[in-house]
Amino acid sequence: MIERRNSKKVKVGNIFIGGDSKITVQSMLNIPAHDSDGNVRQALELEKAGCEIIRLAVPDMETIATVKALKEALTIPVVADIHFDYKLALASLEAGVDKIRINPGNIGKDENVKAVAMACRERGVPIRIGVNSGSVEKEILAKFGGPTPEAMAESAMYHVRLLEKYDFDDIVISIKSSNVSNMIAAYEKVAEMCNYPLHLGVTEAGTQRMGLIKSSIGIGSLLTRGIGDTIRVSLTADPVQEIYAGYDILKSIGLDNSSPKLVSCPTCGRTKIDLIGLANEVEERLRNVKKNITVAVMGCVVNGPGEAREADIGIAGGDKSGLIFKKGEILRKVSEDEIIDELMKEIDML
Repeated sequence: MIERRNSKKVKVGNIFIGGDSKITVQSMLNIPAHDSDGNVRQALELEKAGCEIIRLAVPDMETIATVKALKEALTIPVVADIHFDYKLALASLEAGVDKIRINPGNIGKDENVKAVAMACRERGVPIRIGVNSGSVEKEILAKFGGPTPEAMAESAMYHVRLLEKYDFDDIVISIKSSNVSNMIAAYEKVAEMCNYPLHLGVTEAGTQRMGLIKSSIGIGSLLTRGIGDTIRVSLTADPVQEIYAGYDILKSIGLDNSSPKLVSCPTCGRTKIDLIGLANEVEERLRNVKKNITVAVMGCVVNGPGEAREADIGIAGGDKSGLIFKKGEILRKVSEDEIIDELMKEIDML
């Protein structure tokens, strides 16, 4: 059982981040910001895939129409991603946004920071401070000789103090880097410096293949030590894949029990069925199953009911055929063509 860090609980729309709340999975829209219809379509796809918080870049006042469209269409919280112009934050709040992502230090003078902090407090809207290795202040970079974990942590706390100066503490912090080791170390340092909830992520992680590897290492290693309250897996890919990856990371370390866990063997010379194809199809068909079960897809009887006997349900390959087994007990033999349909029938009855 993972003992989670004791963090402050922050309300975001109709959900919470931090404290005893579940770890939420979020993503960011990548449709051009002015395309309201396109952003709504993508947001609905993400919501269907399980996205719990959605973020939109707000580069100008025209984008406020998209914020309003998203708020009308979605039931999940919407976050406005703001850079430099504090008036965009105020307009987003007027449009009903549920959270602001901003760095207080880059929106100008103290009066601007105060205006955003007061407007957020009046509406009960939290602020995420988003520091990454490319946004650290010049003087802090000079002090530490570059965007080191210490530099990123100091930058994050500098922005925190700017908000605390105006009695604002509904804060979420992210300290992202494309360097996984630096990302891990930065989050560890900030976790010791405050009790604000932490948004985990590896920035500019890369393609679906490499980005998933880097994110799994960075996000997963922190979560196993109880650090982290919400996650975003950043991929150069369809954002829906970010949601699937986020839940897969949580499932792999026992932090999400809302859907099945799939175990499958790596194949060997004993395998006489298309195990790779079967495993991929089973994984895809399990996407919409909401049961806390373990499903096994094994290549032969050696690795079937024996090694996977702890699985709730599973299949073990034979010669163009397979066995359906349940908790290690063989139920029946079926042909390769019908094995997945028969497996899904058994899953439906669990």
